[in-house]
Amino acid sequence: MNTASYRNDYRERIVPLLTKEFGYTTVMQVPKLKKIVINRGVGIAVNDKKLIDTAIAELTTITGQKAVATISRKDIANFHLRKKMPVGVMVTLRGDHMYEFLEKLVRVALPRIRDFKGIAGKLDGRGNYTLGIQEQIIFPEINIDNIERLMGMNITMVTSARTDEEGYALLREFGLPFKK
Repeated sequence: MNTASYRNDYRERIVPLLTKEFGYTTVMQVPKLKKIVINRGVGIAVNDKKLIDTAIAELTTITGQKAVATISRKDIANFHLRKKMPVGVMVTLRGDHMYEFLEKLVRVALPRIRDFKGIAGKLDGRGNYTLGIQEQIIFPEINIDNIERLMGMNITMVTSARTDEEGYALLREFGLPFKK
C-alpha cells in the first residue's frame, strides 16, 4: 500500500465510517490527521555536541525530511545549560511524508518492539496522541552497528478532532494498535 492509497483509505473508508459512527452531517466535520511531530530531547548533548548531529542525522533518515535542532530558552546553572544551546531535535511531517511515516510506524516499527502488547489509548483531551518510543532501532533505516547510544523519541499525532473519542476512533481506523 503506497502513501497515495493510505490517503485514499482515509477518504474512501475512514470518512464514511466515522460519519456513520458520530452522525456527522458533512465530511468537513470528520476529524483528520493534521501533522505528525517527532521530538527527541538530547539533554546530554550539553557535554557532547556530536550527539546533536547524530540525532539530526537519525531523525532525517527515519522520516525522510530534514530535522532541526531545538535550542534552550534560558540559562540553568544546575544543568550547565546556557541560553541558545542545542538541547533536542525535532521534525514536523505533513502531507505525503506524514502518511508515509504513519504507515511505516504502524506496519513495520511498532511490531518490532520487544514484547509488544499494544499502545496505551490515552489522548490529551483535544484528540491528539503522543507515543513515546524507547529505542530508535525499531525503525528499519537505522543500522544497529552504527548506534553510539540508544535514545528514544516522542511521536505526536495532531488531529482536527474536538474530543478524545473522535481522535481515538480516527487513529484506531488508521491502524494504531491500541491495547484493548
